[in-house]
Amino acid sequence: MNRFVSAFAVLSTLLSAQGCSFPATSGDVPAQTQQTSGQPSMAQMDGHTQHMEQMNHGGSSGSEHNDHSGGNSGTPATSQAKLTVSSNIAAKKPVSLAIDIRDSAGKAITDFDTFQEKLMHLIAVSDDLLFFSHIHPTYKGNGRFEVEASFPKSGGYTLFADYKPAGQTERVSVLKTAVPGTASPAPAADQNFTKTFGNTKVQLALPEATVKAGKEVMLVFNMQDTATGQKVTDLQPYLGETGHLVIIRQSADLKASDYIHAHAHGGTPAGEVHFMTQFPQPGKYKLWGQFNRNGQIVTADFWVNVL
Repeated sequence: MNRFVSAFAVLSTLLSAQGCSFPATSGDVPAQTQQTSGQPSMAQMDGHTQHMEQMNHGGSSGSEHNDHSGGNSGTPATSQAKLTVSSNIAAKKPVSLAIDIRDSAGKAITDFDTFQEKLMHLIAVSDDLLFFSHIHPTYKGNGRFEVEASFPKSGGYTLFADYKPAGQTERVSVLKTAVPGTASPAPAADQNFTKTFGNTKVQLALPEATVKAGKEVMLVFNMQDTATGQKVTDLQPYLGETGHLVIIRQSADLKASDYIHAHAHGGTPAGEVHFMTQFPQPGKYKLWGQFNRNGQIVTADFWVNVL
């Protein structure tokens, strides 16, 4: 799995709709009211994720899984996130990253619930959405999570820290960082719905030619072994699920409302993984499906245009 993250030897500075008295932290507000500082490389935001209970995805297990979208409404959360990174940041160079989670008064939140087998899921994407990494920082106590990572190239990055304070709903903190230097121009987006990732050929199937915002849609990932041409039969659970799907809307300034995390249905045919979700607004979205083929994580990425 790719490793990643962080920039500038400073603490990120946040401006939120509610303000914050704790330096270099984010004050939680509903995702749809997020504001930015006007400096993407140093902005930091926190969004409140609520569970959007769409349908029973349990299959044989009978459990219910949810689509986690930063765009859902709800009461403001009470956590804040502070990002600290090492000095001398450079592309492809390992760097230490620390995320401190505190309450609205600046006191460390010390207890977190495990969800999807981890205490924190950290998703990092480049501004052009070509780079993606999903890693899991280690909890060091007193509200601090740490991980070592690296960025592949110069430019801006957004980090979505997904965590769950004990007994509370999931939170998504949006952290902005950058690697110094001139960012290279992004190539044209690959609009193909059939791609090969290592030894796995993946086809994304949509129920209709046109995907509409606000409408539930079933996304189907069909997987074949490239050597045999046969449907994949060696899928194993990944973080407690048949597969995970991260969806991010293309935007010049990513917010929590641009982030969706969906879970797979159970009981689907061999070689197929199904996700039910909905896109909150029109635009271009990047999808990353992640699956475990006999211990090897396959990350399949696709672009989808939503009207």
